[in-house]
Amino acid sequence: MRCPHLPEGFDFTDPDLLQDRVPYPEFAEARQTAPVFWCSQPHGLAGFGDDGYWVVTRHADVKYVSTHPELFSSTTNTAIIRFNQNITREQIEVQRLIMLNMDPPEHTRVRQIVQRGFTPRAIRSLESALRDRARRIVDTALAASEGRDSFDFVTNIAVELPLQAIAELIGVPQEDRTKIFDWSNKMAAYDDPEYALTEEISSEAAMEIVSYAMNLAAARKECPAKDIVSTLVAAEGEGNLLADEFGFFVILLAVAGNETTRNAISHGMHAFLTHPDQWELYKRERPETAAEEIVRWATPVVSFQRTAVQDTELGGEKIKAGDRVGLFYSSANNDPELFDEPERFDILRDPNPHLGFGGGGPHFCLGKSLAVLEINLIFNAIADALPNLTLAGDPRRLRSAWLNGIKELQVTP
Repeated sequence: MRCPHLPEGFDFTDPDLLQDRVPYPEFAEARQTAPVFWCSQPHGLAGFGDDGYWVVTRHADVKYVSTHPELFSSTTNTAIIRFNQNITREQIEVQRLIMLNMDPPEHTRVRQIVQRGFTPRAIRSLESALRDRARRIVDTALAASEGRDSFDFVTNIAVELPLQAIAELIGVPQEDRTKIFDWSNKMAAYDDPEYALTEEISSEAAMEIVSYAMNLAAARKECPAKDIVSTLVAAEGEGNLLADEFGFFVILLAVAGNETTRNAISHGMHAFLTHPDQWELYKRERPETAAEEIVRWATPVVSFQRTAVQDTELGGEKIKAGDRVGLFYSSANNDPELFDEPERFDILRDPNPHLGFGGGGPHFCLGKSLAVLEINLIFNAIADALPNLTLAGDPRRLRSAWLNGIKELQVTP
């Protein structure tokens, strides 16, 4: 078995590591010397009662695993690569009800239903409202910054549009939207001691979202409206979602749609401000390729996992049935086999076959078009109203085992 030259005990899912940085040098070492290797962990550290997982770092291998669900399951241990070691197996298995953690054919059935809400026509119908919201968000941040040396880009700008987009999509009333934001934060940030959260609080927040969504679904069944909820649950049965299925779909939106797009926007602004030539280029030309490069650069989800359902081989290594396999998108999106000078932030990069929306296959991001729209709209609004932003400090990063998150980014208008 090949092993990369890494420090003893080095673990790409260590939340302390990801709070400090994304380990790009270590990913490069792994891709070059041992693109698939076994990472040992203390027994049960990740919550799965095992002794580690396979690290997959090359673009081609990440894509292979993603497109072969018959070999690599999302359901067995879910797609989350590391939980708190005190999590119970029952708590893990409940998460199989989320589409992200399903395998075909159940995943196929649910996805075919929910993708009705993500058709090109459905996304276009949101564009005007989201463009107005993007402008208001930036204008409000600008007004609030008057008389201040700096403001936090994350809380004043980045968090707002993804939340509003999801709420707009499913018809959440304006007065309820901050509750969805708070619950989604609690679900995703339990690894960060600053938030003083526990697995129990995270689970309670998830149940709050499910309960809220089920009530919303019940209301739409009683009185349909022109929104995705009515489309998905108008008549429960074949071809429609049950109320609890809709609830778990909203959980997926709250994390996969809200957290990831928010972090892409935050990382994108940081990238622009540390690459001023690219910011000047963006303000001048507004290239359509910018959003894809922002997602590649940010890669908000560092990794997900699959579990081998049978003995197989990957990258020259023999993987046993039951082994967990970590798909490291942050590494794949910097693979020089696919990207010229991957360390360079280049908003004109084209083609850009990044895996920031997943590696293809059944779990390719359903909301990609919506995320790209949000990124385009918010940066256009920023370029118009806040063209002279500068950094006022280093970003403060989220402590997480699998998210590349920014908690705070101070900027000067």
